[in-house]
Amino acid sequence: MINHKLLGLLAVLMSTSASFASVPLDSCRSMALRHNKDILIANQKIEAARYQKDQAKAAYLPSLDFVGSYMYNQKNISLIEEDALLPTKTFNPATGSYDFNLLMDPSTGRPVMVDGQVIPTQVALLPKEALTYDIHNVFAGALTLTQPVYMGGKIKAMNDITKYAEALATTMRNKAVEDVIYQVDAAYWQVVSLKAKEKLAKSYVNLLDTLNLNVEAMVRQGIATKADALSVAVKLNEANVDMTKVTNGLALSRMLLAQLCGLPTNTTFTLADEGSDQIGEQPLFASSYNMDDVYARRHDVNALELGVKIYEKKAKVAMSDMLPQLAVMGMYSVTNPNSFNGFKNKFGGAFSVGATLKVPLWHWGGSYNKYRAAKTEAVIQNLELENARDKIALQVSQASFKAQEAVKTYESTKSNLAKAEENLRMAQLGFKEGVMPIDNVMAAQTAWLKANSEVIDAQIDVQLCNVYLSKVLGTMQY
Repeated sequence: MINHKLLGLLAVLMSTSASFASVPLDSCRSMALRHNKDILIANQKIEAARYQKDQAKAAYLPSLDFVGSYMYNQKNISLIEEDALLPTKTFNPATGSYDFNLLMDPSTGRPVMVDGQVIPTQVALLPKEALTYDIHNVFAGALTLTQPVYMGGKIKAMNDITKYAEALATTMRNKAVEDVIYQVDAAYWQVVSLKAKEKLAKSYVNLLDTLNLNVEAMVRQGIATKADALSVAVKLNEANVDMTKVTNGLALSRMLLAQLCGLPTNTTFTLADEGSDQIGEQPLFASSYNMDDVYARRHDVNALELGVKIYEKKAKVAMSDMLPQLAVMGMYSVTNPNSFNGFKNKFGGAFSVGATLKVPLWHWGGSYNKYRAAKTEAVIQNLELENARDKIALQVSQASFKAQEAVKTYESTKSNLAKAEENLRMAQLGFKEGVMPIDNVMAAQTAWLKANSEVIDAQIDVQLCNVYLSKVLGTMQY
């Protein structure tokens, strides 16, 4: 791997639109991984999942809350409507009890009745003011400590879910990294391919240009006809047009690669594999692979496996709603005015401790149906996992077959190129000796161009098949 400081310097220098040589594939990958927005977003999702995991851990610990309130009331509270007169009692030694002090009729010895009511001789005054309380300004506060004891397994399940969610976020980030690397590799080898084809197009133009000069000289000497000269000139113009198309395609491909690497699109740089006769190293492909190892390495399979675990834990969360839940709590509350010792307009407080138990009894099947829905989601996730494994097995077989075919195709194109080069040599020699017509020479040149182009395509195809196979096998290095 390249030192990060050197990569940073390279990125700065390249962003100034200067031209630098021999930028290797690893450097392009590193720059793309540092600047790709999808990967940066995935990293933030990992951070968010980590915070959620820490949040779930806090549910094991007691929670401490403070609640304060203030209220202004327009009127005070009075327990009586007006001043009250209460009858009194006097101790009677004869009976040993207390008797009401009532006005007695001397003739009958019975209490005097007025309008059906007795008349007390003594009363106690209870003024309204004594039972009127000032509640214009009311303050209240409570400090509460709550400790969950048993929540039906919900806290444990939520902690497991957040742990799996963090692992899932990491897995999805790694999958995004592989996708970016595959895009960079494809763009890199596309530039290398078009650069090789541009070089090939220039060589083809040079061949036709030389042939055109020779034919014009032969026309002047009367050996060739004007039709021969026109045929060569048309072919030369077509070659120049094709070279322009290749050059433009190369420029666009460089822009795409620069954009993937997080650089300005006008950055000019040369890739390490440009101009090389042998494009990249020729990899060796196995004929079969251990699918269990492939499944263990594949990020999408790991993501689905984590999804199964998450949905199973969600089912446990749903089940917890059908189980008893127990918590203990302590509280210190203060009020002003307070009534702990009379009714006073000052703060007074007291401690309280207790427990709360919630036992679900009957919810018309709502909680049970929620649990069954969660279990169904887990079954669906399991089926998706099995389906993904079947598709991956087919994907690996196809990628392996395509890679081996790419190698065979490359070997065949090399053989065809050797024959095309010999055919061109013989055609040029025959043309110089005057025994080979111009059409045969141009046909040999066209065959030579096609053979070279097929070799370039086959080399690039081998590289791309290697990258794709490493991606489906989960062995991509980055």
